[in-house]
This record gives sequence, structure tokens and C-alpha cells, in this order.
Amino acid sequence: MTESSGAASDIATLSFEQARDELVRVVAELEQGAPTLEHSLALWERGEALAARCDEWLLGAKRRLDAARPAAANAPAEGV
Repeated sequence: MTESSGAASDIATLSFEQARDELVRVVAELEQGAPTLEHSLALWERGEALAARCDEWLLGAKRRLDAARPAAANAPAEGV
């Protein structure tokens, strides 16, 4: 159990780009076929966690853009 909670905590610190790049690597390794079922399952679980991390980043970015949109709409136009 310690290994999976440690893996989750290291994923939580990844930037979007780091998580995306590792997810691409995990998918490529899964496509090539892992040597054991256990290894395949570990890769799959890591891939799921990495995809969730990417979703967190994307949802956070969307929230920031949505929050900035009303502020930009209410700002006076420059040069007018």
C-alpha cells in the first residue's frame, strides 16, 4: 500500500507537461506489451493516475480562463 500512495504523491507534484509526457511513455509501453500481467496492471494504474493529473491541470486552467473572461469583458477598451 505504501508504494501506491507514494506513486500518487509523486504524481501530485508533476506539472502538466511532465504528467503528459510520462502518460505518453506509459501508453507506448502498454502498446508494446508488458512482460507480466502484474506489470501491465501497474502501468495501467499509473496511466489512470497520470490522466487524472492532466485533467486536474486542464480543469484548473479552464477555471482561470472562465474567471478572467468576465473581468476582461468589463475592462475599458484601450485606445478609445
